[in-house]
Amino acid sequence: MVSKTAVVFGSTGLVGNLLLEELLASGKYDSIKIFVRKPAEITHPKITEYIVNIQDVASFEDMIKGDDLFICLGTTIKKAGSIKIMEAVDCDLPVSITSAAFKNGVKRLAVVSSIGANPSSSNYYLKIKGKMEEGIMKYYFENVAIVRPSMLLGERKEKRSGEIAGKIFMKLFNPILNGKMKKYRSIHARDVARAMISILSRDQVKVIYESDELQFIASLYQPENPAV
Repeated sequence: MVSKTAVVFGSTGLVGNLLLEELLASGKYDSIKIFVRKPAEITHPKITEYIVNIQDVASFEDMIKGDDLFICLGTTIKKAGSIKIMEAVDCDLPVSITSAAFKNGVKRLAVVSSIGANPSSSNYYLKIKGKMEEGIMKYYFENVAIVRPSMLLGERKEKRSGEIAGKIFMKLFNPILNGKMKKYRSIHARDVARAMISILSRDQVKVIYESDELQFIASLYQPENPAV
């Protein structure tokens, strides 16, 4: 197998943490770089951890080198404190990381967006995600996957108000969401992670993947070497 390096941002979040587990189990990478604000408390011979000022990409952009880049960054208005700071984390930061990776010869990119992302949306969250997508698509990698999950299932390290009730609601209504509404079904964060890995492992023309497409891709996912 050809030696490959994965570069991961957001490895301590819900999708990113499970992505790291799946990357280790996949057998597709012999080296994984993670960029974090503080020690992630995870050790593995394949993982190299870089503790950086994540907001100052210019200070570490020369280290963003590898084959496949995975961006799983995101925050909430409550945690960010303002829409401006949220945009810096959810839009400006992923685009800056993407720019640096492109200059450094990274070949493939997968980034987590959101269902309904639209730069013209009246909803500030969806508008921010839409602007992020626009910025990402200015760079022509060999393969780009912008994934748009619906409500994410899985255990977060921090609790988000209203999310528990929302998950219960979505689990009840998932079976009746069919046809064009199928993309609104909730999806487990591990399935998003598996779909991202799977998409970057093959040649694709498609760029944007809606939640139901991610679910289908994840259902077919088979790691090359299931032993971590």
